[in-house]
Amino acid sequence: MPAHPLITHAIVLAAGRGERMRPLTDHTPKPLLPVQGKPLIVWHLEALAAAGVRYVVINTAWLEEQIPAALGDGSRWGLRISYSMEGRDHGGALETAGGIRKALPQLGDAFWVVAGDIYAPSFRYEASAANDFARSSALAQLWMVPNPPYHPRGDFGIADNGLALDGPGPDGQRWTYSSLALVRAELCRAVPLGSKAALGPLLFDAIRQQRITASRFDGPWHNVGTPEQLAELH
Repeated sequence: MPAHPLITHAIVLAAGRGERMRPLTDHTPKPLLPVQGKPLIVWHLEALAAAGVRYVVINTAWLEEQIPAALGDGSRWGLRISYSMEGRDHGGALETAGGIRKALPQLGDAFWVVAGDIYAPSFRYEASAANDFARSSALAQLWMVPNPPYHPRGDFGIADNGLALDGPGPDGQRWTYSSLALVRAELCRAVPLGSKAALGPLLFDAIRQQRITASRFDGPWHNVGTPEQLAELH
């Protein structure tokens, strides 16, 4: 019998402008661009629902009225979707940590985080991984992928005690953060509400405290950044 998920909330990050995807994003938010017959963001909504996640927050800013118009309340996927409207409330996107901080009242103490513009069709938001995280003291668990051609140096090494900030891990490699994670609210709670804040500095501090865990994801993964990359997926 599959594990019952202790973590039933997620935030899908969908507020960015998508500059490199222009002109496609001049009129359509990047997460609504179709891949293999459905919008990028819908791949995540379906996978979250299949894993037992029930409450999803989507943060918005660029062309933000289009996203709730397209996705509604989430009932077609068995989800309850709410929206964190950064454009309406703050005049623009708050970056990742700022966006998570704004949405914290709509999230639980721990939750999934995924960027709405990545394509990872075989990733599973496994309840067993979420339950292990919920019972741990980690501030975040990051899924790492092999370095794509445009990011050959990667972000972190995978170390025995979490992640290595400088240099490779014991496997001699550095890996790229996939924008798929489990996060505890504590990680972003000190960010001033409504301020722009990147996630990187918070992760760096938590890595130094050995409060970040990591897993590899070896399935298909694409950060869909340009029209050419989108065309390749078709």
